[in-house]
Amino acid sequence: MTPDLVIFDCDGVLVDSEPASNRVMVDNLARHGLTLTLEEGMAAFLGTSMQRGAQIARSMGADLPDDATWIAEVYAETYARLRDGVDAIPGVVAVLDALDAAGIPCCVASNGSDEKMDITLGATGMAARFAGNRFSAHALGTSKPDPDLFLIAARQMGVAPDRAVVIEDSASGALGAQRAGMRCFGYAPRGGPRGGAALAKVGAILFRDMAELPGLLNLPD
Repeated sequence: MTPDLVIFDCDGVLVDSEPASNRVMVDNLARHGLTLTLEEGMAAFLGTSMQRGAQIARSMGADLPDDATWIAEVYAETYARLRDGVDAIPGVVAVLDALDAAGIPCCVASNGSDEKMDITLGATGMAARFAGNRFSAHALGTSKPDPDLFLIAARQMGVAPDRAVVIEDSASGALGAQRAGMRCFGYAPRGGPRGGAALAKVGAILFRDMAELPGLLNLPD
């Protein structure tokens, strides 16, 4: 089935920001008494909202201030790091071009903030492509794995949920897509937290290279 809408996650699907963001998280938590490797941090926090991240960190032994203070602290550090530069995921711009050529709309649905998307999409030249078609969990008050973020995006884009497809790299996002009644393609380019097992467990169809995606979406050659 060729979809009527493609909903992209942002971090790790459009922009290669996950390693930098998670390095900031790991370094921050070390100052709050929780020592993790980058791999352990990505396994624990990939795809989670910041509120959920705070809960997880405390359950693992971090001594955090109140949620609002800690979240503001992490975001300030993350934004500063991302302003140093972030790359587009290899091949994703060609996918967006193919969707444009086929006349299929796309949008972004992210657990991240609008400010974060301003930085990352702006740095990679993709901000204009998604102007007016960005949906942030922070702005909408709902986050993955709840389905509402995807359902709101589909409704605002004028597409029925079963005609939309989600592109994700986290099990949390893939589970949200499943709960929204949307097919999900799971981007798993390498091992570790993004190796694919967790995505497949919640029904995502795995792929490892963005060059595969136009065929999976049944786009015309």
